[in-house]
Amino acid sequence: MAPRDLAFVAQDAPALPEIRKIGAGDVFDALKRGLDDFRAMPTTHVIFLSLIYPIVGLVLARLTFGYDVVPLLYPILAGFALVGPFAAVWIYELSRRREAGLDVAWHHAFDIVHARSFGAILVLGFLLMALFVIWLAVAHAIYVAIVGYGAPVSLGYFINQVFTTPEGWLLILIGNGVGFLFAVTALAISVVSFPLLLEHNVGAMAAIATSVKAVMKNPAAMALWGLVVAAALAVGSIPFLFGLAVVMPVLGHATWHLYRKVVDAQTSPPQEYREPEKRVRYAADFPAALFPVSTDRRP
Repeated sequence: MAPRDLAFVAQDAPALPEIRKIGAGDVFDALKRGLDDFRAMPTTHVIFLSLIYPIVGLVLARLTFGYDVVPLLYPILAGFALVGPFAAVWIYELSRRREAGLDVAWHHAFDIVHARSFGAILVLGFLLMALFVIWLAVAHAIYVAIVGYGAPVSLGYFINQVFTTPEGWLLILIGNGVGFLFAVTALAISVVSFPLLLEHNVGAMAAIATSVKAVMKNPAAMALWGLVVAAALAVGSIPFLFGLAVVMPVLGHATWHLYRKVVDAQTSPPQEYREPEKRVRYAADFPAALFPVSTDRRP
């Protein structure tokens, strides 16, 4: 790219919003508002309750009891905190729509594909998923280094080994310490990134930079938010993950309101949202309808 082009991009790039200072009261108020959103839109969470997390629970159970990956069960469950911000992006959209007084029918959750920053949302999502995969690889390496390659004969034997042997206590200490570093990294790059990308036409790196700035300016409040998320996910995971059908939506809605408290939207105007055009499609249009042609004939 020529220097002239670089200058043009820099001039047209939108200014990033300012970061506010928040406290513990703001964190709990965001949770309260998230619960209020959940109560106002209960039908939108049928997808979580009926499909996503029960399926995830069954898959995890099959992996755990069928393929000798019992030692990775805890890291997998803990990994929900790493990919949760990306998994809940459609929930942020519903909170945004309710805040704006728009229709909050469940199918509008998928309107995120119309956001100008949708590509950046996918990039950041893949980054979190890569972080999750790396975490699992590191957790497995820690287990092998401390316990060895031998798979536990049963889940009960593994639990007894973890909590009653020196190797098990060392595994808990090192595993949770390393996991904490992964969790802090995920929190820093994603706590406000996805809501920002939904509302502003910015890139993934700009969203990450804003999120890191928000954490650095509010370390105590963000630490409290991280503890709340970790505790809620732990409680929601206990009854075969079904509790996540409530925990994840509430945390997702609360994340949007936390973003509202941390990010000063007045310092950077949001992108313009337009409802998708609805037009009648006829069978005769197939397969041409799969390849839409723009009617914009400007040079």
